[in-house]
Amino acid sequence: MLQINELVLDAWGRRFFDQASVMLPRDAKVGLVGRNGVGKSTLFKVILGQMTPGSGEILMPKQARIGSVDQEHPATPVSLLDTVLEADLERADLLARLETAPPEEMGDIYDRLIAIDADRAPSRAAEILAGLGFTHEDLSRPMSEFSGGWRMRVALAASLFAAPDLLLLDEPTNYLDLEGALWLEARLKKYPHSAIVISHDRELLNNSVDHILHLKDGKLDLYPGGYNNFEHQLSEKMRLQEASRAKVEARREHLQSFVDRFRAKASKATQAQSRLKMIAKLPPVSAVIEERVTPFVIPSPERPLPPPLIRLEGATVGYGGAPILRRLDLRLDIDDRIGLLGVNGAGKSTFAKLVAGALTVESGKLHRSSRLRVGWFHQHQIEAMDPTDTPLEIIRRALPEESEAKRRARLAQFGLTYDKVETTVANLSGGERARLLLNLVAMEAPHLLILDEPTNHLDIDSRRALLDALNDYEGAVILITHDRSLMELVADRLWLAADGGIEPFDGDMADYATFVLDRAKQAGRGPTQIKSAPEPVAPPPPPKAKVPTGSARRRAETAEAAMAKANELVATLDHSLTDPRTFASDPAKAADLGRRRAAAQVTLEAAEREWIAAQEAYETLKG
Repeated sequence: MLQINELVLDAWGRRFFDQASVMLPRDAKVGLVGRNGVGKSTLFKVILGQMTPGSGEILMPKQARIGSVDQEHPATPVSLLDTVLEADLERADLLARLETAPPEEMGDIYDRLIAIDADRAPSRAAEILAGLGFTHEDLSRPMSEFSGGWRMRVALAASLFAAPDLLLLDEPTNYLDLEGALWLEARLKKYPHSAIVISHDRELLNNSVDHILHLKDGKLDLYPGGYNNFEHQLSEKMRLQEASRAKVEARREHLQSFVDRFRAKASKATQAQSRLKMIAKLPPVSAVIEERVTPFVIPSPERPLPPPLIRLEGATVGYGGAPILRRLDLRLDIDDRIGLLGVNGAGKSTFAKLVAGALTVESGKLHRSSRLRVGWFHQHQIEAMDPTDTPLEIIRRALPEESEAKRRARLAQFGLTYDKVETTVANLSGGERARLLLNLVAMEAPHLLILDEPTNHLDIDSRRALLDALNDYEGAVILITHDRSLMELVADRLWLAADGGIEPFDGDMADYATFVLDRAKQAGRGPTQIKSAPEPVAPPPPPKAKVPTGSARRRAETAEAAMAKANELVATLDHSLTDPRTFASDPAKAADLGRRRAAAQVTLEAAEREWIAAQEAYETLKG
């Protein structure tokens, strides 16, 4: 499907690709991995034609459609459902042509609409939108009413609905909650065409892709299987490379020792020269250099506090209007590791603000230890950073009493090298900003860490470093994340935010994933619409009447056009068959006309049945 040959690209003073080549199988689902900053997003820009390489080529089949999600969808007055439907350009073009097409072309247009299943398009679009967290009521809302994060989801929904031949997704789970990520994981697995996904989500890379494309040192290497298989194959490749290097080096040393020993002797000069030539012919084998990840620094509190750290009794919290969370009866102790689940808007961030002390209870009671120190990281902190600030200026404010040398040493602990400490925030990568803030939040050894989507900008190795630091940390943790692997390995208890409350969830992450997807199937809606308690779910209300009746009407018109064409063909064949000269002049042709007449009659009867069914459906919906 996609072939990259000898790609070379230099940009921003560095080389991103150095004679990189790879060929992706047709309809492959590929996870593109590599350290932050190696050029994964740059490769997407080259494939899309937004950047021109110095040399090499990108080959794809002619007429292949490429789809990507580069930015949020514009805030237009067009409804959510219509916005997604417009992403299918062929369907939109056919419907537009239908308005002005002459009668003789309408049958062909209707035939093509039937072929691309245009009648089911609204239901397919609604299904995708529900999976990404939109409600049925959202379908008729204009795009201008949605925030930037939700418009990013619309852009993703539009790409999935259009189903291009090659779908490019750059960190698609970063703006989804856990439920949306679970749905996307299942959707990508059965995507009908080729897809390349840049992701640091281990579970998605294990469950949704069948190949891993590794970008390192300007080269592209393709490995079959998911991420776990890739890690195993990569480690084995590095082991063999190191063994080969050791073997070559031993051979080189042995030959060199002979040369050094006998070079001065005339009787051995020929042999020494021969061995020098052998040394020159030994293949170069580069040493394996392990990529080191700077660990996170999360100091544990010196003295544990007596339990509980926090106790809520019938607590209600909100922002002055209708309460967001009601009747909270929860307790948090020093050794608790809580994974907070729930759809966007269920109150997870509100609960985090309450526990962090940024909100107060409106009714009920909140008991908090007077000596409790809380470290709170939330995803919007990164967006709120002053782009002109530098890490050194930030830590000066955080540590006003420390010496300059100690501040720089602390930044080095955070993984910010000498050349980065005076770099502006605007020129730091997302991963570097996340590292800085995570370490700053934990710097004072808090008794409780609240982490709201801490991994959005971290690569897989940095996520593992964060996991190691959290497992060594001896305080309490409340974790909100779409990273299923981190949730499984950190949280020992799960709480579910739903229906205006928070309750313990009885099960692990595998149970929750099953719960999410099963309830989605039963409800006929996306997994982000699930409530905590299982109950009989009525089918969702149908869309506005204009959508189904219009679809049913077009179906009836299509069937009527097909029936007219079949009638015309039957009439033409009957005219030929009733002419005596047909049989007299060419009996073989007459026999062929008879067979064509029988086939045309079958087509006519099928078109009549379809027209009757479509008319009945239209009348029912209209009524």
